[in-house]
Amino acid sequence: MATWFLVIIYLAFISLGLPDSLLGSAWPVMWPEIGSSVGSAGLISMIIAGGTIVSSLASGRMIRAIGTGKITLFSCLLTAVSLFGFSMAPSMIWFMLLAIPLGLGAGAVDAALNHYVAENYQAHHMNWLHCFWGIGATMGPIIMAGYIAGENSWRGGYTAVAIIQLILVVVLLVTLPLWKRVAATRESSQPEHVETEQQSHTGLPVRVLNIRGVKPSLLAFLLYCGVETTVGLWGASYLVGTRNLSAEVAATSISLYYAGITFGRLITGFITLKVQNRLLIRYGQWVTIAGGIILLLPLPSTFSVAGFVLVGLGLAPIYPGLLHETPTRFGKENSAKLMGYQMAVAYSGTTLIPPLFGILAARAGTGAFPIVVFVLLVLMLLSAETVNRLLLKPHKLGR
Repeated sequence: MATWFLVIIYLAFISLGLPDSLLGSAWPVMWPEIGSSVGSAGLISMIIAGGTIVSSLASGRMIRAIGTGKITLFSCLLTAVSLFGFSMAPSMIWFMLLAIPLGLGAGAVDAALNHYVAENYQAHHMNWLHCFWGIGATMGPIIMAGYIAGENSWRGGYTAVAIIQLILVVVLLVTLPLWKRVAATRESSQPEHVETEQQSHTGLPVRVLNIRGVKPSLLAFLLYCGVETTVGLWGASYLVGTRNLSAEVAATSISLYYAGITFGRLITGFITLKVQNRLLIRYGQWVTIAGGIILLLPLPSTFSVAGFVLVGLGLAPIYPGLLHETPTRFGKENSAKLMGYQMAVAYSGTTLIPPLFGILAARAGTGAFPIVVFVLLVLMLLSAETVNRLLLKPHKLGR
């Protein structure tokens, strides 16, 4: 039963990944048709991410009220309906309106499932969980590229993904009783609460934001999601507008970027059995720096594609590694609240950084893309290493 439960969680993360990469891969052919501008994708992305921030902050309360299973089911259904709306939307205003439920559908289930896996499963499960997100994110551009090339219709791509989402809704509906059974089993076997080191020094709960290392850790989440989304959203536009590739080839290249994230997380899941999360996070960041350097250099277009793949491979262990380290670094009694904060800050990076680049691209062109990506990658490395440095110092609560 526990195995089937984990499979359902993996399927739910496929549903989270599918829509995330669609907009960026389709945007080069979308914006002329709907009478918008190249920089408007940032506005849609910002609205989607804003919805995820709201729902992730409310996730704890919603789960207590109706349970993780129903949250997951409703989230997937809301996403499917929104994607059907995208496939028929005639203008930019409709995309902005439909972006609201699309964002709300992702946030709560993301925070809830990440917290559950971080507390109850080993690190390799967290990597594989986000590997399944990568499967969905990789499938999205492939599906979209197929419809753009075959039917010359990005709308068909959105319809196809919406149908896949509905299939997942049916699976979640049929297996909904399993969530209650597993929850009851876990509750009956839950050990007595053990006071953690962070509580035992004072006897009182610690204010989450005052724990040593939390603030630079939150900054690392903001930068990670900012750079991941910026590459996914604007990479195709950069390849079309600056590197003069076709829209079909650009969409396929972005699918390879997401494939790098997916394959990297699959492999990292095995590596975590031998290597510490902290080291994998560091190694991954150095690989992203290497990919960023390739994008910066005036190399042929094929090397640019290789740069995207390297950035994806390097990003693979960073996000799940940081999430899984949350209870270990900051205490299990703080992890539930902190996980919500991390999701909100991460989505803030998704909300703010891509549209800021959209403003820059509208004024200066997409040629600044590799410079912006490289700067974000370096800042993320510095923030993550700051957390490691602070946690190696003698610990004082509230500092």
